[in-house]
Amino acid sequence: MAVSGETVGSIRQGLVVLLGVGQDDTQADANYLSEKIINLRIFEDPDNKMNLSISDVSGRMLVISQFTLLADCRKGRRPSFVKAARPEMASELYTYFIDRVRASQVPVETGRFGADMAVSLVNDGPVTIILDSKER
Repeated sequence: MAVSGETVGSIRQGLVVLLGVGQDDTQADANYLSEKIINLRIFEDPDNKMNLSISDVSGRMLVISQFTLLADCRKGRRPSFVKAARPEMASELYTYFIDRVRASQVPVETGRFGADMAVSLVNDGPVTIILDSKER
């Protein structure tokens, strides 16, 4: 991931987490998501079954703030982002989420909050999973 041509975050094996923070999200939501993501058994074991967590494979996590995940496109043609948290609150919960993951001994790389980032990834599998802390 690059900001103004400078690489600010890079991982090999692991997870790219696009983290959207909503205006009604709390630390409890960040706790739930960090625990859930760290323990998801989505990496292949020796029998090619999705049975290992990021910790089991010594993987890393790249966490990118992504307010556009909160876009509401139901009306008209222009997305509404009214459900996204204000930048001050979103930045605080983004940092809190990262700290929770790091406390679990999973190495974390990050983007730069609020920056225009050029993100490239290889989606090996591909496996893409959407988690919403409000849908538990």
